[in-house]
Amino acid sequence: MSEALLEVRDLRVSFGRRSNRFVAVDGVSLRVAANETVGLVGESGSGKTTAARAIIGLVRPDSGVVTLDGHRLGPVGRRPAALQRAIQMVFQDPRSSLNPRMTAAAIINEAWRTHPASAPAGDRTAAVHRLLDDVGLDSSVARQHAGELSGGQCQRVSIARALAVKPRLLVCDEAVSALDVSVQAQILRLLVDLRASHHLSMLFISHDLGVVHQIADRIAVMRQGELVEEGPASEVLGAPRHEYTRTLVDAALELNTGRAA
Repeated sequence: MSEALLEVRDLRVSFGRRSNRFVAVDGVSLRVAANETVGLVGESGSGKTTAARAIIGLVRPDSGVVTLDGHRLGPVGRRPAALQRAIQMVFQDPRSSLNPRMTAAAIINEAWRTHPASAPAGDRTAAVHRLLDDVGLDSSVARQHAGELSGGQCQRVSIARALAVKPRLLVCDEAVSALDVSVQAQILRLLVDLRASHHLSMLFISHDLGVVHQIADRIAVMRQGELVEEGPASEVLGAPRHEYTRTLVDAALELNTGRAA
């Protein structure tokens, strides 16, 4: 396996009072190599989103180690600016993750104000237009408010905002689940293209194995806070070893058969 860009070792996260703690993530370890996409899958409540938020620094783990390129990562507010920029998250609901009263240009410029080291040296308007072009949007979208955009357009703006600070890793948390099926396919193709053109690694979280199959090099499967299986996507989907993974694969096949009918 290639050297890890992101490495998570024995991550544990729990919530609640000491006498009644709920363990959401229980000893999860995983790696994401440079220019690799790892799909993290599991049903709702499996702990995958909590694990992602701990990795990005939005949730404080009870224990465990998260490193990026060998640098240990603490809570997001205590990370050096370069490490804050290096990991960006694309959230599930594109509408709620953007201020509906802000234009697309203002949203992207806000990312540069937060991380000035990543701001372009030249014409920022031209830089905004280049980013919008990268995510498949016309430059005219720069003047539109987020509240005027479709769900797919909002998600593209969210991705452009993440790209603005030149990240090395994108954490995509159910990034297409709120979109229509046709728009899902467009965003997945976009992410595949961006991974190559921007030299990105991705941790792609989803409950939908059909979606993950289209984008992931490797797949890690979570159940009740634990990682139960991990391997190349073709092996995990084609010959799953764990009973829970087989259940997920069978359910995905039944769903796809129903859609085809």
